[in-house]
Amino acid sequence: MKRARPALIVFCREPTEHQVKTRLIGSMTPAAAAALADAFIRDALAKAVSVRPARIVIAASAPDGAEHSKYFRRLARRFGADLMDQGDGSLGQRMARSLEPFSSSGALLIGTDTPSLPSAMLAASLDALRRTGVVIAPSLDGGYYAVGVSGAMPPIFTGIRWGTRGVFDSTIERLERNNVPYAFGPAWYDVDRWADVILLAAHLRMLARTRPRTASSPCPATESVLVRLGVLRHDR
Repeated sequence: MKRARPALIVFCREPTEHQVKTRLIGSMTPAAAAALADAFIRDALAKAVSVRPARIVIAASAPDGAEHSKYFRRLARRFGADLMDQGDGSLGQRMARSLEPFSSSGALLIGTDTPSLPSAMLAASLDALRRTGVVIAPSLDGGYYAVGVSGAMPPIFTGIRWGTRGVFDSTIERLERNNVPYAFGPAWYDVDRWADVILLAAHLRMLARTRPRTASSPCPATESVLVRLGVLRHDR
């Protein structure tokens, strides 16, 4: 029997210059990197709305706290989302803290670095969480872009070397060692480095050529920023 529709948590940092997308600085200006990060967040929230979770939550990190961030308060109003602060600690501690309030009903936590992810793939991960206690959606860099938990918190948020190519493998090893049932969400690619931006632009250019003219971009805010920066140019 399927559980109730889970919540969806968008896990993100306020797009402040020199604080976000720092691996892109040098290939683009700090202002451009921040603009791209902002577009990623807006596209992720629009996608969250489209898959109709039980609740949308912005788990935010901001210099003065999420509750004092005009940026996040504005986004929460615009997308009908609740706002919570990630708090301090490692990436794993902050993710676990964001998921904990939803242990009874379940929640899928997503990052914002997969702007071209189709809504249908996000919906697939959300739906998988209705059938099992843990869902992991791998990213091609060796990590994962989404993790869902319904029920007891699994032992996957401590003792992991975050930011390495072994994050996904280590997480699956932990789940199997502890006999925790899990399911996979669809794999997709992250956009962290300049080469990823070039890949994203090529992907969006290809999609624009092949999709019906009435179909929309999977990430319109991101596409708009890439066009403005001169990274993306459509032929039609």
